[in-house]
Amino acid sequence: MKRAFDFAAAAAGLAVLALPLAVVAVLVRATSPGPAVYWSQRVGRGNRLFPMPKFRTMRIDTPEVATHLLDDPHRWLTPVGPFLRKTSLDELPQLWSVLVGHMSLVGPRPALFNQDDLVAARTAAGVDALRPGVTGWAQINGRDELAIPEKVALDAEYLARASFLFDLKILLGTVAPVVLGKGVRA
Repeated sequence: MKRAFDFAAAAAGLAVLALPLAVVAVLVRATSPGPAVYWSQRVGRGNRLFPMPKFRTMRIDTPEVATHLLDDPHRWLTPVGPFLRKTSLDELPQLWSVLVGHMSLVGPRPALFNQDDLVAARTAAGVDALRPGVTGWAQINGRDELAIPEKVALDAEYLARASFLFDLKILLGTVAPVVLGKGVRA
């Protein structure tokens, strides 16, 4: 049931959001050199890598590390990057990953390929069995402000409590942090 819901919601979302997606793509391209969409290697279910799309918010010469590991993240942002990140519009292309089955609407946020500490902690907690999500329990309980142990504890809690109703609660709980831009770094 979860996969069918994800597929239907992602297909509907991509159809309804086609025009806003196109506008954001044009804004990204018009304000900085490089492609509108950035494909990063992320860790998915069973620790398999998959390509995850996001609207590009960083310059094309930015090192491939988690934003919090950059010395001065603001230095690397494109002109529209802060707005896209604050509003989470940069995440919309991930509906494609949901549609093709690499991601779910709800699950632990996918780690970067080089976030070995996060991947190891999630694997130890059994969280690697889950399909990563566009949003998740950790996302609505702190987002980027969470330390890895806190994030993994919330991911493990999600694993233990996973259900369609819990997913709906998380989806509804995602609205306020996104609208308010809560918990987003650079």
